[in-house]
Amino acid sequence: VQLQASGGGLVQAGGSLRLSCAASGGTFRSNVMGWFRQAPGKEREFVGAIRWIGSLTWLPTYGDSVKGRFTISKDNAKNAVNLQMNSLKPEDTAVYYCAADSTVPQPPANYIYWGQGTLVTVSS
Repeated sequence: VQLQASGGGLVQAGGSLRLSCAASGGTFRSNVMGWFRQAPGKEREFVGAIRWIGSLTWLPTYGDSVKGRFTISKDNAKNAVNLQMNSLKPEDTAVYYCAADSTVPQPPANYIYWGQGTLVTVSS
């Protein structure tokens, strides 16, 4: 299974970006997909995750630092997970990673598959 993350870039504080993570090459055994981020010199931080709870229903959960600003959604047609980031702050600057095939949203070690990361830079 491969995960391909895209959508990173440079944005001014207060702006928005949309990241996407497309999965290909297989199926997952577990029902959670997530986003993490890592800033220079810091540990990998949980951004959010989405859990399949049956039929076409996915339940999101978020890290405290992004609640109310970021939204995770599942695109079943494209087998992708999107991360809509609004009201961005300079402290959101990091490399963002998507991950898949976990039974729980955290910690990162629970995830089997990881994307390559996409850089988000928020200028003040």
